[in-house]
Amino acid sequence: MSGWNRHFFLRSLGVFLIGSCSLHVLAQATAPGEAAPAQPAGANETASSPSRLLANSNVKLGVGDLIEVSVFGVPDLSTRTRISGSGDIYLPLIDYVHVADLTTDEAQLLIQKRLEDGGFVRNPHVSIFVNDSASQSITVIGEVNRPGPYPAIGERRLYDILSAAGGLNDKAGRNVTIEHRDSDQRVELQLSSNLADDTKNNVDIYPGDTIIVSRAGIVYVVGDVGHASGFRIEDNSLSVLKALALAGGSTHTSALGKSRILRQTANGVQEIPVDLKKVLYAKAPDMTMEKGDILFVPGSAFKTAMYKTADAAVALSTTLAILAVQ
Repeated sequence: MSGWNRHFFLRSLGVFLIGSCSLHVLAQATAPGEAAPAQPAGANETASSPSRLLANSNVKLGVGDLIEVSVFGVPDLSTRTRISGSGDIYLPLIDYVHVADLTTDEAQLLIQKRLEDGGFVRNPHVSIFVNDSASQSITVIGEVNRPGPYPAIGERRLYDILSAAGGLNDKAGRNVTIEHRDSDQRVELQLSSNLADDTKNNVDIYPGDTIIVSRAGIVYVVGDVGHASGFRIEDNSLSVLKALALAGGSTHTSALGKSRILRQTANGVQEIPVDLKKVLYAKAPDMTMEKGDILFVPGSAFKTAMYKTADAAVALSTTLAILAVQ
């Protein structure tokens, strides 16, 4: 190859290489109005919040809770563990960390500090998600269809928990006690028969609370009444007149003026006179029966004898009339 041809070939090869590089650079540039090329996963996530699992950041951790600990950008340090009986969890690199009685936010800050102080991760971002909050459940006991523990994640109210427990059973009363674990405080509520209209008692329920639904009280009506029986008290009390009505009312031989309530007290059985005749005619106030009370309505011996005599007289008159016809 002559010198001139060699010089022309080298110049042409240089122009080709420069053109190829220019085309490659233009291909990588983003045209105006076009979307930027996709970044590799995790490349731009530092601008967004790394705590994707902080919906329950106000939850206090406790023994037995099953939690997920994630370290942003370091998947090898993420772990799923249950808090031990001593309140600790084991994490790679930083060993045991005591997290019981801390909120998830507080535990995250503690783990971040341990990672940074140990020089393991620069500016770490830790998130904790509670999978199973055994220590923060709400317990429902008493007269509900499905007693037991229920999760306390998120805001919970009394009627929500009672509904989750299957509602009140047929033996339930209207008295509900709420015990707060943290404050040792007891809240006594008396629910109405229609919960839809009883919004004031739909109180907030907190993790660790215990809800106790009492059994309805029973009062008894015995003696000279339509049908003696025991009757459930809906609102923890029942008036004498209502109890008498539930028992089918009095009979024509009842000694209403000699009725009495038998009530069990610390000093034994107490007898409380009740003049039902005056109560029926609004000449005396109606009385309230309490759980376990017995309303006794005696029969009148005089009325019984009188009615027996009258029945005998009617029978004798009927017999005489038949004989006279014959």
